[in-house]
Amino acid sequence: MSSIQELIALKQNAEIFTEEQINAFIDQLLNGSLHDAQIGAFFLMAVFLKGMTSEESAALTSAMKKSGDVLDWPAEWKYQVVDKHSTGGVGDKISLILAPAVASCGLKLPMISGRSLGFTGGTLDKLESIPGFNIKFSPEDITKALETAGCCIVGQTATLVPADKILYSIRDITSTVGSFPLIASSIVSKKAAEGISALVLDVKYGSGSYQKTLFQAEELASLMVDISCQLGIKTSAVITHMDHPIGKMVGNAVEVIESIECLQGKGPNDLMELVTTQGGVLLYLKGICESPEKGKEEIERRIKNGDALKKFEEMAIVQGVDKTVAENLCKDPYSVLSLSSNNTILHASSSGFISDMKAISFGEVSSRLGNGRQVPTDDVTYDTGIQILRHVGDEVKSGDPILKVYHKEKTLDAGFKSKLEQAVTVSSTKPKPRNRVEKVIHRSSSSSRIFMVSQ
Repeated sequence: MSSIQELIALKQNAEIFTEEQINAFIDQLLNGSLHDAQIGAFFLMAVFLKGMTSEESAALTSAMKKSGDVLDWPAEWKYQVVDKHSTGGVGDKISLILAPAVASCGLKLPMISGRSLGFTGGTLDKLESIPGFNIKFSPEDITKALETAGCCIVGQTATLVPADKILYSIRDITSTVGSFPLIASSIVSKKAAEGISALVLDVKYGSGSYQKTLFQAEELASLMVDISCQLGIKTSAVITHMDHPIGKMVGNAVEVIESIECLQGKGPNDLMELVTTQGGVLLYLKGICESPEKGKEEIERRIKNGDALKKFEEMAIVQGVDKTVAENLCKDPYSVLSLSSNNTILHASSSGFISDMKAISFGEVSSRLGNGRQVPTDDVTYDTGIQILRHVGDEVKSGDPILKVYHKEKTLDAGFKSKLEQAVTVSSTKPKPRNRVEKVIHRSSSSSRIFMVSQ
């Protein structure tokens, strides 16, 4: 078994790790024989500075996956289990809509999600705004949920991919979070541990994303697709832009409200585009539809006929929501989810066309309103958030209402108000329409290419 010192020395000389060497590192990591400084040096020198091939990254991902429990499913629907992952964004409530929509087509989604991080929202925080919604499920609970509703959205169990928990804390303090092999192995190892057979990745780029350029998004997406395919998971990546907030709501309860409206067939075009495209890719990967385009049409049909909304109701009930509450939620989300009575309307400062809404500013203000965390131990609020009344491309007159902000205090913080006002640009010319989806990567080359952090 290679020592950590030997591994560090190998990468200093730009050598390629073998699968056995990577497994040895994970074994030492789990048995507590490594010092944090050694782990940090390994990652700093071996990955961040020198990079990894897709094969090395796949070996690391596989070892991390096997560091804890791997979910197992009944044989009769084992190959029906699929999932999606997003790299994070502002107003990103895709999972809340996609999971029940895809489940209504006969697939099963054991979606393990996260909480707010920085300026990006947390799927679990949004769902916990629903009274009684329980995200703490054991593997046995997840299996029962899939049998009953076909989908669930829960938090990571303590025994799933423990190596990732250790590595992530070291990455944070050594400023190696941005390494693509480390990002990819962290994401894919947790998905692989779910025992899924197909995966769709929503890889975002732009001002409201961690990947700022299309090139960075393509690099990360290609690596994750390569790794997943090497682990036997059929995978495609959807590259989407994140310059403007998704949909018309940013927050917790407000995003659940918008998700229900989307499942009722009343969702905004950009949100519907993301849901149907990603859902269509999953149906295509599993052979339910002959093409992603046909899959997209099927997702649209399931939303239009109410099947997807019914699945959301079933999921809510199986995750602890009272049956009557779940029924009322799906009929009229405003009857169940309360929003702060303290709210402020922001108006257009001039006449023209809205040409920009900086997603990063919306995310930062939403987080500071209480929808996110400044430190991991912070509590979140559910009834605050931002409602977008006029969108990019809309014509406005000076004084027209463009945003409604729900806040905790009697009056909206002047700094928050200023930041949002500066985030909205009104121009004399109408901007060209822009699709959310830039491209889809169904399978990229896996040819021992070195993947490093893209600057």
